[in-house]
Amino acid sequence: MTLIYLVLGLALLLGGAEFLVKGAAGLATRLGVSPFLIGLTLVGFGTSSPELVASLEGAFQGYPGIAIGNVVGSNIANILLILGISGLVFPLVCDRDALKRDGTMMLIAAAAMAAVCVYGFLSREAGLAFLAALAVYLVYTYRADKKGNDGAGALHAAEAEFVTSGRAPGIVLELGMAAGGLIALVVGASLLVDAAVEIATKFGVSESVIGLTLVAVGTSLPELATSVLAAFRRKADIAIGNVIGSNIFNVLGIAGVVAVVKPISIPGDIASFDIWVMAVASLLFMVFAWTGARIRRVEAALLLVGYGAYTTFLLR
Repeated sequence: MTLIYLVLGLALLLGGAEFLVKGAAGLATRLGVSPFLIGLTLVGFGTSSPELVASLEGAFQGYPGIAIGNVVGSNIANILLILGISGLVFPLVCDRDALKRDGTMMLIAAAAMAAVCVYGFLSREAGLAFLAALAVYLVYTYRADKKGNDGAGALHAAEAEFVTSGRAPGIVLELGMAAGGLIALVVGASLLVDAAVEIATKFGVSESVIGLTLVAVGTSLPELATSVLAAFRRKADIAIGNVIGSNIFNVLGIAGVVAVVKPISIPGDIASFDIWVMAVASLLFMVFAWTGARIRRVEAALLLVGYGAYTTFLLR
């Protein structure tokens, strides 16, 4: 039954995120919200929604290793696994304007999370600071995109077009998709966390390891699907923007919400090792993306090898 719950939970998370993003983006478009604002907020939040509900579920059930491991592990998987796979499908060309602003914010968020991990406790004050930083970033980005100060606005607009392409299903169906997606996310997260805890107990591994691997990869499925599909469609900027946006939201948004709702301790194994893997992966991505303004197939292969080595070390 554990395997059935695991598969069902993953399916609900993937389908729930898809329906929530499409339904909410469709409603926003109908209400006259600009495409780049939809791409900046709804798409970023939507693809990170499985991480949010899974981390909240882990925190409320008393599993900090799952709550924190999911955030850190998802960011590692986004860069090493998802960009690795996407880059092998087709080399990922980077917009340096978007990279300069959003990539820098991703590094700042990673540094802030590392500082919290060193401190050892994700407090409510830290959560409020994370959410305030996210709000400032969103406002600044919105104003910059609206003025056309850099090339990132076109990227966020393209992200919105990517998820809302096709015939509009109608307002009633859009409302149903958004509400149904949210319900599926909550149910799926509960099933995934329960199954993950049972698997951890059965195989004698820590909840942190399960959170960093099984839960993190499972909740990153929407990012994986979006990025790989974008790579196949030769929309490399969307694949990269999706990962950068998700990593920012994971730390500032998800960890911020979890801290405000349920402050938790940082597991020692994550603070001593995994958070630094996340930091190094973030820096490595920036180096690869900035040099030559693209992630080549050989660099994508190196990212995948790095993820394989990391998970092998965890599960040894």
